[in-house]
Amino acid sequence: MFVRIVKMGFKPENIEAFLENFEVNKSKIRNFEGCLFLELYRDKTKPNQFFTYSYWEDESALENYRNSDLFKGLWADTKIFFNQKPEAWSVDKLVSIE
Repeated sequence: MFVRIVKMGFKPENIEAFLENFEVNKSKIRNFEGCLFLELYRDKTKPNQFFTYSYWEDESALENYRNSDLFKGLWADTKIFFNQKPEAWSVDKLVSIE
């Protein structure tokens, strides 16, 4: 399993538009071939900071998504709302804590 974490900061006036866009499109991402999991988190102390956590079958599944028309359209619609450069990490999930 391959995990992708993306940190995004938004202009306060654009947060609602981002959340609406995420709500409309989250099922498309979750149903993309190779996507196993997707969640959106909001920082408790910095409400304009958000993180997406997505699990992928492997790195090539993530790359297929990142090269898709779906991703390109979503990213174009999302990046206009940023107030800082996004950061991303790709990690291997080793152990589940249950």
